[in-house]
Amino acid sequence: MNNKFDLADIQAFAAVAELQSFRAAAEAIHLSQPAFSRRIDKLEEALGVRLLDRTTRRVTLTAVGRDFARKTRVWLDDLDGMLMGLGDVAARRMGEVTIACVPSAVYYFLPQVVKRYHERFPKIRVKVHDASANEVLVAVAQGDADFGLNFIGSQEAEIEFKPVLAERFVAACRRDHVLARRKKVTWAELGQHDFMSVGKTSGNRLLMDLALANVPDRPQCLYEAKHVTTLLGLVEAGLGVAAVPSLAMPGKDHPTLVSIPLIEPVVTRQMGLIKRRGKSLSPAAQQLYDLLVATRSVRPRSAATAQKIQSGQ
Repeated sequence: MNNKFDLADIQAFAAVAELQSFRAAAEAIHLSQPAFSRRIDKLEEALGVRLLDRTTRRVTLTAVGRDFARKTRVWLDDLDGMLMGLGDVAARRMGEVTIACVPSAVYYFLPQVVKRYHERFPKIRVKVHDASANEVLVAVAQGDADFGLNFIGSQEAEIEFKPVLAERFVAACRRDHVLARRKKVTWAELGQHDFMSVGKTSGNRLLMDLALANVPDRPQCLYEAKHVTTLLGLVEAGLGVAAVPSLAMPGKDHPTLVSIPLIEPVVTRQMGLIKRRGKSLSPAAQQLYDLLVATRSVRPRSAATAQKIQSGQ
């Protein structure tokens, strides 16, 4: 056996073993397909075994290749973890982490955490895939994102859901609206005004519909929008009121919009970190995941808001 291969050859093999495609693997490690193929040929020649069976349509691992892929993944993860913990070396590490996230959580959770992460690992790129709850769940389940921030997924067998924060739904209205000075509003009272909501394909809409199924005189939609941010724009324009998650609301100093706690019933959603069950995160992704887990000690907007959520006020 000729042992003349290097780390880059191992990384190329790990990429094609995971992606099952020469084209996708070459793109993932930023090589041309001919250069990528030469790395795999070099590794197989050095080891004296065939790791992959290749046709014009597909790539499959041989029995030896499957065993070697499992061992190389463990070895690469151990190496990555060791380098991530070595101060100056960590600062020079390169790579990419993709997090899928519902838009309302992007504003609340990510900025301060990503800033801390960037200070420690300035050369690791962080891609934020902001999308609907269903799209976030699919991105994580299919491996298009390393992990996600979402309020659905706890019932999915293949998804691990770690609760981070409970938040309530609030009424959003203009400061000059008749409800603006109220300390709390019932859903029935909200329905007496021009009411807007996200569409029925939204995870938020499903959650509200289930919670209000037995509520008489519940609000009926006059306007629908796909995104909560669009709803808030319509509210700001004076078209009516809306019920939105508290994280989606701007701060108390916003010149136009205010939020009022909704009662009878209090409707909450549980925000959590989601990842594929049984699949370890890369060391780079694990570092960002752990930083986000630490935000569980942070209260939404204020300690008073958190107490209201817990007490149902």
